[in-house]
Amino acid sequence: MGEDLLWLHLRELPAFRALLRATEARFYADLPLAKPVLDLGCGDGHFGAVALPSPPEVGLDPWAAPLAEARRREAYRLLIQAGGERIPFPDGFFATVISNSVLEHIPNVEPVLAEVARVLRRGGAFYFCVPGPNFLPFLSIGRALDRIGLRSVGSLYRSFFNRISRHHHCDGPEVWRRRLGNAGLRLVRWWPYFSRRALTALEWGHYLGLPSLIVKRLCGRWVLCPSRASLWLTERLLRPLYEEPLPREGAYLFFVAERSGDGEREA
Repeated sequence: MGEDLLWLHLRELPAFRALLRATEARFYADLPLAKPVLDLGCGDGHFGAVALPSPPEVGLDPWAAPLAEARRREAYRLLIQAGGERIPFPDGFFATVISNSVLEHIPNVEPVLAEVARVLRRGGAFYFCVPGPNFLPFLSIGRALDRIGLRSVGSLYRSFFNRISRHHHCDGPEVWRRRLGNAGLRLVRWWPYFSRRALTALEWGHYLGLPSLIVKRLCGRWVLCPSRASLWLTERLLRPLYEEPLPREGAYLFFVAERSGDGEREA
């Protein structure tokens, strides 16, 4: 994919979200996306339309409002309002399922993984990413509070940020390996991404990005003037973070899994 993924996200999304989504989008350029593809938790369709080499055949999401936005983008052949625990397709229908920063928001994720395994063909790919165990320890304000001895306040801050992020899971690879195995999926590989510095930008972007929320409420879009001139400083600040090599430890984890053989469960 020859496009500048950071710019494609930055012109439509709040800066902190653009940095994270553009970082994730780079991974898909090197992954096989056999058709048909299901985007599980497609939201407003921006990621499917911009980040992937070609739009997925099906987008699924439980919420009507973001699906209406996805429909306006015409990014999918078919959009369905449904939860991931009941995917309305027959067994083995999809060759690929992606779920980009979705599973951490689902309290009871095991039935969703079981449905993914059911609708995937044998050997089909499942790509997903989630915050990992380093997400909360990497938060800059929490670390600053810890350094000055206010560890209890730091813990409260981390709980607050996790709550506004709507995270139910910030688990490590072995937890996800077990969940996948129980569902009939095999973890092939995984890698960390989003350094401590990148997460600091995301963290502060939540607060500095409040004007974008106002613009969204008033105008129906996140960025009022999506031009290079108006966004040059934001782009200049974020590009070094976007171009960072993969860190040894990251706030987020990307997983590549596949459908096991019929009746198999991974140990």
